[in-house]
Amino acid sequence: MKLRMIITLLSLMLLTAMSSFAMEMNDIEFPDAITVNGVDLILNGLGKREATIFNVDVYVAALYLEHTGSDGYAICESDQTKRLILHFVRNVSGGDIAGAWAEGFMKNGGDNVSVYESRIVSLNSWMSEMKDGEQMMFTYIPGTGLEVSLKGTPMGTIEGSDFAAVFFSIWLGDDPPNGGLRRGLLGLD
Repeated sequence: MKLRMIITLLSLMLLTAMSSFAMEMNDIEFPDAITVNGVDLILNGLGKREATIFNVDVYVAALYLEHTGSDGYAICESDQTKRLILHFVRNVSGGDIAGAWAEGFMKNGGDNVSVYESRIVSLNSWMSEMKDGEQMMFTYIPGTGLEVSLKGTPMGTIEGSDFAAVFFSIWLGDDPPNGGLRRGLLGLD
């Protein structure tokens, strides 16, 4: 009887350990779940940013959500804690990154893109060269805004759920940098 209980307990421990494995893309591992300000977030998906006609890998992105989903617009508009991590796999200049944000807001901000102008300027002012292996982290906290961290250093917070919704739509909207990136983040690949 005691042997059965020990075997059962060991089996449960093994299953628990197996369920905490990380997901991996391009040899970069991301945990299945994280905690942000006491809120548990689940890895919704991973995607790869590819650039140029040669599909050069730029970064691997990970999307963590309180409530997983595959509807990009619903995720962008939801007032849940969410985190986007960009793990760079090549060097990218700060100017190229700032240009990508500006283009992303133009494509996804609609007719009201001017409403975001000063906040885009703030975001761009924090950008610097990202080297292979470095990360950017963007965390939306309801009632607070979009917290921005580069290379492990907090840069600041951009207020407004409206800004965060458009920001996340750069990856989850109809016109992402590349389709595979969006599908991966939405857990569709």
